[in-house]
Amino acid sequence: GIHPPPIEVGVFCHIMIKNVSETDTRKDGYIMSKALSKTLNAKGMDIRTILGVNNKDYISLTDIAKYRNPNDPRFIIQNWMRNRDTIEFLGLWEILNNKKFNRLEFDTFRNSSGRNSFVLTPQQWIENTNAIGIQSKSGRYGGTYAHTDIAFEFASWVSPEFKLYIIKDYQRLKSDEAFRNEVEWNARRELARTNYRIHTDAIKEHIIPQLPANIANITYANEADVLNMALFGKTAKQWRDEHPGTKGNIRDEASALELIILVNLENLNAEFIKNGMPQSQRLIRLREIVQQQVKSLSNSSSVAKIEKRI
Repeated sequence: GIHPPPIEVGVFCHIMIKNVSETDTRKDGYIMSKALSKTLNAKGMDIRTILGVNNKDYISLTDIAKYRNPNDPRFIIQNWMRNRDTIEFLGLWEILNNKKFNRLEFDTFRNSSGRNSFVLTPQQWIENTNAIGIQSKSGRYGGTYAHTDIAFEFASWVSPEFKLYIIKDYQRLKSDEAFRNEVEWNARRELARTNYRIHTDAIKEHIIPQLPANIANITYANEADVLNMALFGKTAKQWRDEHPGTKGNIRDEASALELIILVNLENLNAEFIKNGMPQSQRLIRLREIVQQQVKSLSNSSSVAKIEKRI
């Protein structure tokens, strides 16, 4: 029988696609994202949060401190940071989570903490110890932010009751976010699935009639891997072999940018098939198109917004 030309594995390299986002970057490279700012509400007070900072969530200590002193929240934060227990907690958190943490400077602060003359600001802590658990921002979302572990510890010091209200609304926010992400992910996947019908119809009408019936299903899978090779640089089987314990498939793990390009490739490959272009030529052409579209779309603000929300 006639078999479709085999795909040469490993000819094309996998594309590395960066997630694009608007960010504030510290000198040491630690990033805080503007676009993922959300607001909690605890006992009628708004508390800003920033979700997804290097896959971590940060909560405004400035807003929490306003519960005790709305006029000068900085004083409340500095007063908390004067305590030896606070310094030891912050230091332990950094040791567990930050390879670049400066332990020598930490020891200096710890030995001085508790004295009447000891004063420590968030900025001093960050700059001297290279801490990442506490962050300072300027601009619209300005103030002092801390990782949720630290923010909840600070909230306990401010008011145990207030802390419970913060945790309750934070849990609501995360639950809403998870539900929204699931809906958006399903919508993206359905778009790709729906568009794939155009691709399979072209295969059915222009390739399958020329082949024996017993290899029709193989042909569909083979053509799907043309797109996989063009976009991901590997076949579906190669991906499964590399991820033996992962549920789903290579397209389930695709980024927003990759799925957008995949939808375009399905339409283009369907047209190439209708025009009788050989598979080997289609693969080369599709790969060129992928490179062009990555270059065009990787800096798109629209793609970045989709990527941030999934």
